[in-house]
Amino acid sequence: MSVASEKTRVLTGITTTGTPHLGNYVGAIKPAIEASQDPNVQSYFFLADLHALIKCQDPQRVQESRLEIAATWLALGLDTDNAIFYRQSDIPEIPELTWMLSCVCAKGLMNRAHAYKAAVAENEAVGNQDPDKGITMGLFGYPVLMAADILMFNANKVPVGRDQIQHIEMARDIAGRFNHLYKGQFFTLPEATVDEKVEVLGGLDGRKMSKSYNNTIPLFVSEKKLQKLVRKIKTNSLEPGEPKDPATCTLFQIYSAFASAEETATMRDEYAGGIGWGEAKNRVFEYLNEHLREPRNRYQALLEDPGHIEQVLLKGAERARAEAAPLMERLRQAAGLGRFV
Repeated sequence: MSVASEKTRVLTGITTTGTPHLGNYVGAIKPAIEASQDPNVQSYFFLADLHALIKCQDPQRVQESRLEIAATWLALGLDTDNAIFYRQSDIPEIPELTWMLSCVCAKGLMNRAHAYKAAVAENEAVGNQDPDKGITMGLFGYPVLMAADILMFNANKVPVGRDQIQHIEMARDIAGRFNHLYKGQFFTLPEATVDEKVEVLGGLDGRKMSKSYNNTIPLFVSEKKLQKLVRKIKTNSLEPGEPKDPATCTLFQIYSAFASAEETATMRDEYAGGIGWGEAKNRVFEYLNEHLREPRNRYQALLEDPGHIEQVLLKGAERARAEAAPLMERLRQAAGLGRFV
């Protein structure tokens, strides 16, 4: 057994359809980067650009997003000597594994996927006679692609938001089915890990911070733009001097996701003491701006040197394929697709 295989394997990725925002950072990037610096963890981080094609058919947006996300992770300190950092589309074994898993995955399992059910419900709500109108096979089957992402590297743990737990459970089901059918322990059953404190960060309007809601705060906007966005965060009508509830406040949630326990406790006391919303927003802006200043500068420098990012990703793909190719050879043999001699 190799040293890498003795380590806990942690895998995560971000779909390349937009600019990384604070919600991405606290929900996925921050724990991923911390894991990348742990010598007891073998980390796999990828740009989920095949997933991007499900929702985005704008080639320029996908290309820009891939560059921005790669620059973001590197600027925030991803340890690419320890971690394996790659583009999903650079690993041809992943689509091949997706097909093999599709052939053992029950359609009924995909029928229960949250994204598919939501799309069907939306069609029914507007009176479409075809409940599948506008739904592609990419949307319907993407939990299988996600399972392939995870199972290709036999990840033990997958950091996700609570809304993604279902997909990890599906990956477990599919892995177990494949192991049973082909009579071998080919795949480790992955576990979802959820940080309860910052699993889903609120956006400008109080809903989950999401590109689809257009309520995000991009990680590396300019200082002036950051200040403007923080001031737009929805609060209530309580006046200065009136105690405020941090548990229901998006502003406080964003602050506590970045601040230390002591700093969070101090801000909680300020809320109890009736801090004004204007002052609270100034505090949050100043804290975020200082916290993000250095990585923002590194990010801009990386965007100006895409050749460096490309080399990092190609090196990561080489390391990833060194694991993926032998596994696929084993799986082909198991399924009857091996070479004759």
